Amino acid sequence: MMRKFGKLALFAAASMLAVSPAQADALNDAIAADMPSLMDLYRDLHANPELSGEEVRTAAKLAAEARRLGFTVTENVGGTGVVAVMENGDGPTVLLRADMDGLPVEEKTGLPFASKVKAKTREGNETYVMHACGHDTHMTGWVATARQLAARKDEWAGTLVMILQPAEETGEGALAMLEDGLYTRFPKPDYALAFHDAAGAPAGYIGYAPGYALANVDSVDIRVKGVGGHGAYPHTTKDPIVLASRIVGALQTLVSRELDPQDPAVVTVGSFQAGSKHNIISDEALLLLTVRSYGDETRAKLLEGIERIARGEAITAGMPEDRMPVVTLRKAEFTPATYNSPEFSMEMAKLFETRFGKDRVLQSKPVMGGEDFSRYRRADENIKSMIFWVGGVPMAEYQESLKTDKKLPSLHSAFWAPEAEKVIMTGAEALTAATLQIMKK
Repeated sequence: MMRKFGKLALFAAASMLAVSPAQADALNDAIAADMPSLMDLYRDLHANPELSGEEVRTAAKLAAEARRLGFTVTENVGGTGVVAVMENGDGPTVLLRADMDGLPVEEKTGLPFASKVKAKTREGNETYVMHACGHDTHMTGWVATARQLAARKDEWAGTLVMILQPAEETGEGALAMLEDGLYTRFPKPDYALAFHDAAGAPAGYIGYAPGYALANVDSVDIRVKGVGGHGAYPHTTKDPIVLASRIVGALQTLVSRELDPQDPAVVTVGSFQAGSKHNIISDEALLLLTVRSYGDETRAKLLEGIERIARGEAITAGMPEDRMPVVTLRKAEFTPATYNSPEFSMEMAKLFETRFGKDRVLQSKPVMGGEDFSRYRRADENIKSMIFWVGGVPMAEYQESLKTDKKLPSLHSAFWAPEAEKVIMTGAEALTAATLQIMKK
């Protein structure tokens, strides 16, 4: 998952930097009392990450915890996914999600429980593995929430569906669980909630964005064909590097000249691969693009425009029909835009303000990162859905970054080490309080 917050102006005011404590009450006290056990779990999860789709140990460990709490648990949903259901009379059905996968990153945090795990990627390459996106805090917060809700069944009514999702980092997990019957084999939710740690906000702060919160994410390959030859005789060739360069330049006009300036979008060429030697003109180049948008109409315009520009530049370069660029949309990797139900999100934000104080609950802008949590609402737009952020940067480090412009580690960084106790405590309290309000007897 991409970095969610960044240094937003809403966090920059010095007056906001003194974190007020959460409202002291039975829920806050109960989670605080459980934190030693939860931190043991967190450290174990952090030290033992698993790659996307390979979350076997993680899923089994947390499924056992859910069973112990009295949930009816089904494993291997959509691969390694876990679905834990607790029925408690008549009332709404609420889905709470945590994601489980780590990343192919060698950890450099220096933590005493830092991951030393190595694993093989799908391509067969050996790699270090790290929870560089904070999914270990999400899972621990999920367990904390499950414990509180199981202990408070006299306070709520309805059906609780708590899911552990695989393969969020590859954008595959949510769809796999849905295609494996998440909404047919198990109770279909009326509400869906999740939180994500944030690498650009002080630990314990909550951020929310009504409406679009995260973007459509598409991966596009453009294979640019040419006619290769000797670098000393370019007139005998059709240089795919020159053609691909023209395509890269022209693609920048999709956002700057073809979209409404108030309609955010991104077209980034992240990789340009061509050639093997100084004096050889290759016969092919490969461009790898990431394409970001919010609305489906904007997404369609961008994808159509990429094909049109690639073909148009090739025609201008005199390429024959059988040497036109091949544009491939990686459909399996598409992640839809995440949309937070506006009224529901504002209702939850007010609840969080009451519980944590207005200085700790702040509205943030939508960002161009991606999150396949979006699919749970997209599968049925009647579901009221919200994902919110919980800041993870230790306050001293955050203050220093404001004073010195020191760069903070981002999500997916080998150096990202959130202040896990505050992330877990805040995330669990927020999820539990939200669920209790939705399902209040």
